[in-house]
Amino acid sequence: MQIDSTGLSKVKDSIKSKIFFGHEPSAELMAILTVYFVQGILGLARLAVSFFLKDELLLSPAQVSALFGIVALPWIIKPVFGFISDGLPIFGYRRRPYLVLSGLLGAISWVSLATIVHTSWAATLAIALGSLSVAVSDVIVDSLVVERARVESQADAGSLQSLCWGASAFGGLLTAYFSGMLLEHFTTRTVFWITASFPLIVSAVAWLIAETPISKDSPDSNNSLSTKHQLKQLRQAITQKAIWLPTAFVFVWLATPTADAAFFFFSTNELHFQPEFLGRVRLVTSGASLIGIWIFQRFLKSVSFRLIFGWSTVLSAALGMTMLLLVTHTNRALGIDDHWFSLGDSLILTVMGQIAYMPVLVLAARLCPPGVEATLFAVLMSVSNLAGMVSYEFGAMIMHWLGITETNFESLWLLVIITNLSTLLPLPFINWLPANDPQSETLTLQPALANNQEQAFVPELMSELMLREIDSDVVKPQRQQ
Repeated sequence: MQIDSTGLSKVKDSIKSKIFFGHEPSAELMAILTVYFVQGILGLARLAVSFFLKDELLLSPAQVSALFGIVALPWIIKPVFGFISDGLPIFGYRRRPYLVLSGLLGAISWVSLATIVHTSWAATLAIALGSLSVAVSDVIVDSLVVERARVESQADAGSLQSLCWGASAFGGLLTAYFSGMLLEHFTTRTVFWITASFPLIVSAVAWLIAETPISKDSPDSNNSLSTKHQLKQLRQAITQKAIWLPTAFVFVWLATPTADAAFFFFSTNELHFQPEFLGRVRLVTSGASLIGIWIFQRFLKSVSFRLIFGWSTVLSAALGMTMLLLVTHTNRALGIDDHWFSLGDSLILTVMGQIAYMPVLVLAARLCPPGVEATLFAVLMSVSNLAGMVSYEFGAMIMHWLGITETNFESLWLLVIITNLSTLLPLPFINWLPANDPQSETLTLQPALANNQEQAFVPELMSELMLREIDSDVVKPQRQQ
């Protein structure tokens, strides 16, 4: 009996060490990881949304691109949700109620898509509501990770964030293939019904969050002074040239037009790719994204921003031109099947796109002075999301001008050239990026709260990275920058 008990204890210790990175698998930790996991599995409906807009609402590529730009709005104003959660407790709680509400909003949005949505405007509203749900839950769960990180060592804090990122990545990979396979056997509305159950999991686990209600006499009940101080520091940070110039460059770089919607219509209507195969493509690109992250971390993280932005932009534009072989069917003349060409091209472009995008997150994190890390990073990511919205709208306008529709792809080759060449437009402004580590230029703000908030932006960095991969219908995908 003693041996069994000892063996069981060793198994528990092994699980704690290898799976939970040394963290005690408490109910609260499992709740936090569940929220991140749900953010990942929501990608199950990604292809269903695209097919729903194309086949049932009969939207054109330009209309789909415009719609995706509009529903990115909640991610643009995401910092507002953090201020609301901190400043407006519900029944004395700042975390639980907002998680419950976000889950309910998400369920309502997917149920609406499964039942009452029959127009483009109703679809825009429902998808935007789902986007709002994920954005709110992301803000809340990030704040929970930050609170835990503040009372733990530097090493433990980093492992906690890696654990959360892994939960989201696992959810995304788990549903990448099934997002297409389910559409082979069920309708899009059935997939929406299935997806509607996931946000309710967030509402359920919210009650496992250990949170003490704020009383009127509590020093945390009135944080207006700290909020004003933080806003003052934020305003001071934004006015620094060393911060707004790199931010402007990133905006220009990400705001170049995207042709994603047109390619989806071309893949399904012209090449007749089935949902199951598109699910395979999603699985390949999800894995390729992780490969890109590994390559960056292993070989490129010490390379200067200007060098990596410059080369990755040029290489991405050049490799992006290979899509001309597919849209003109030249690959067939070369004896390369459409399916294999698409898989290989997606793999290469996603790896390059991820490598190109990683410096954005690193740059945004390093630009944040002590004391306002979390807020300023959220603002910088909102600027990035705004650029994604502009990208979709620019893409929609160009598709409209070129006359690209759900059946007419004669000018798609020109769209490929325009979108790829446009990615080179930011290069003349590459001097806006810091030549060296920008921290040396931005640490002029008073370093108060630095010890408590130095990890604040990291969990949000991780979630932003994953959500761009698993929810790229809402936020601009990695490649087409």
